[in-house]
Amino acid sequence: MSQFFKVVYRSKKSQARLGRVFTDHGVINTPAFVAVATKGTIKALSPSFIAEVGLQAVFVNTYHLLTHPGVKAIETAGGIHRFANLNLPLMSDSGGFQVFSLSKKRLFSRNKDQEEIAPAIVKIDESGVKFRSVFDGSLIDLSPENSIEAQVKIGADIMMAFDECLDFQADYLQTKAATERTHRWLSRCLETFEYFKNNNKSLANRNQFLYGIIQGGFFKDLRQLSAKFVVNQQVDGVAIGGVSVGEPKEKMTEVINWLSPFLPTDRPVHLLGIGRVEDILTFAKYGIDTFDCVEPTRLARMGTIYQWRQPDSKKLASEITVEKIDISKGKYREDLSRVDEECLCFVCKNFTKSYLHHLFKTRELLAYTLATYHNLSVMIRVFDAIKEMIAHGVI
Repeated sequence: MSQFFKVVYRSKKSQARLGRVFTDHGVINTPAFVAVATKGTIKALSPSFIAEVGLQAVFVNTYHLLTHPGVKAIETAGGIHRFANLNLPLMSDSGGFQVFSLSKKRLFSRNKDQEEIAPAIVKIDESGVKFRSVFDGSLIDLSPENSIEAQVKIGADIMMAFDECLDFQADYLQTKAATERTHRWLSRCLETFEYFKNNNKSLANRNQFLYGIIQGGFFKDLRQLSAKFVVNQQVDGVAIGGVSVGEPKEKMTEVINWLSPFLPTDRPVHLLGIGRVEDILTFAKYGIDTFDCVEPTRLARMGTIYQWRQPDSKKLASEITVEKIDISKGKYREDLSRVDEECLCFVCKNFTKSYLHHLFKTRELLAYTLATYHNLSVMIRVFDAIKEMIAHGVI
C-alpha cells in the first residue's frame, strides 16, 4: 500500500482537516467515529446492522480477546474480520488501558459464593503487566512484544502500541516514570512489529499499521515531551491516551491544547476514549481525525436515547446539539411520536417512543438493539455535520 493517510482539505480557521485513512478493509473518511466492539462485537448489533448504520471503523480490545476466545482461535479463523464477520476497518487496543481500568478492580469466583480471588492487576514492571483474566481468573502476561504479536495475529488493520495509562490523581513522579516506560515500550513495540513484518509470511499479503500513544498525564512538560518522542518514531499514526480518566473537561481541553503544536500533519491522530458530542466538536478543531468511545452504545443499553436538534436557521450552524432522553420514564408510555423526530434512521422510521419504552420496561432484548442502532446513527450524523462545517469554513 503506497499511502496510508491523505489530507484532502485543511481548515483556514483552525487545525481541523478532512482526510482519508486507507486500509485493506476500506477507507475511513475523517473526522470519524470509531464504535467500540470490545470482544469483537458491538453489543446488541449484528454485522449487517453495523454496515447499515454507516460506521466506517470499529475498535476491538486485545486484552479481552486474549481472555476469550484466545488469539489462536481468532488466528485459525483467518483473523478478527473473518471470525466476527466484520468487513470494515478495525482498530485494536493494546491492552494497555486495562493497566488503568483494572488497577483497583478485584476479581471474584464464578461460583454461587462469589468468593474473592485476587486483585486484577498482579504486577507492573519494565517487562510488562501481569493480569488476572476477568473471564476465569487465570494469569496473563502482557508485554510490548506479546501485545504486538497478539494484535498481528488478531489481524486488526490499525494497532495501538502498549502503554501505561494512569489515573488523573497520579503525581508528577509517578507520571514521569510511566511516561518514560511507555516510550521504552513503544521502541520495543516497533522492533517487534518490524520483526513480524520481515518474518511472518501471513503479513506479506496484508497491511497493518501501528500507532504510538502519547501519555504524560496532566503535566505540560511531560505531555509535550511525550508528543515529541512519539511523533519522532517510525509510527504510522499517533494516538492520544490518558484522557477521560476522571479529570474535569477543562483539564482535558488543556491537555489537547498543549499537544496541538506537536501533532503530526502527515499522519492520522486518534483520541482515545472521547465520545461526547461537545468534546468531539471541540477537539476536531485541533486536527483530531478519529475518536472512539463506549458512551453512545453503553448509554443506549441503559435507555438513554440521543435526540438530534436541528437549528431553525437554514444557515450552516457552528454548533451541534444532541440532547438525551430517558426512554424508561413513564411520560413515554403512550407517546406515539417517533423515537427522534429529527432522525430518519431505520429505528425512527419504524418505531415510536412508546414502543421503545415498552421494550425497556419489559426488558426485551430488542430494546438494546434499537437504542444502539439509533444512537450510533446520530453519531454518524454528528460527524457528517462536522465534515460539512470543515468543508464550508465554519470551523
